[in-house]
Amino acid sequence: MEDEVGMRLYAVKTGVVKAGDNLVEVILESLTEQNLELEDNDILAITSKIIGYAENRLMKLEEVKPSDKAKELAQQFSLKPEFAELILREAEKIYGGVEKAVLTLKNGILTANAGIDNKNAPVDSVVLWPNNAQKWAKHIREEIMRKTGRQVAVLIVDSGLVPIRIGTTGLALAVAGFKPVKDCRGEKDIFRKPLIITQHAIADDLASAAHLLMGEGAQKTPVVLIKDAPVDFDGGVYGSADMTMPSKECIFMNTFGCQ
Repeated sequence: MEDEVGMRLYAVKTGVVKAGDNLVEVILESLTEQNLELEDNDILAITSKIIGYAENRLMKLEEVKPSDKAKELAQQFSLKPEFAELILREAEKIYGGVEKAVLTLKNGILTANAGIDNKNAPVDSVVLWPNNAQKWAKHIREEIMRKTGRQVAVLIVDSGLVPIRIGTTGLALAVAGFKPVKDCRGEKDIFRKPLIITQHAIADDLASAAHLLMGEGAQKTPVVLIKDAPVDFDGGVYGSADMTMPSKECIFMNTFGCQ
């Protein structure tokens, strides 16, 4: 890891991605159109939405038949019954919620509505999380390296929440090419005291930086090129299991008894 960091981020605009589009070609063409050149150890942060589109994870609500359980969930949290049905299908666990949002566990990640989003989806449609973000990160990295010869890394990004804080931040769903977490335990602080429990969520920090440029509306910037990031590059591929901890070790989950 470099001692001095001058990280730079560039928002990359694309057209609307459609089912079956070749994402690597879309990304490389968009970079060329904006005169952005890939270099070794660059990171491409990519929103999960365009992966969902390319994977055809777009669902029309009119094609979803809600169950009785979905209707109860919808009434409880002011949701469309069809949307509630998709939450039931996608979530591993449901803990509760507030109006318009249900707290769920999806792929081991605590998230709202099992990651299902109606933002930047056609009217009366929603986008689901990719089936395998880790596989996509690996595929995109390998294809870009094959086509360009550049040793790049890939970060799949979605919106996340922090308890009590207002608004969304960036959340890393998968990483290929750098270590997503830095274990700082055993290091010393400025007063030479050892760090006991601190681990640094590198991938989530980068996801938040990229999320700031991606936006949550009609920006059409689903890709962010990150240069000179302070990360440990490697050949690894990492998913949610590599960035989450057991519920009993989580300060929030353990405190509120969410197992």
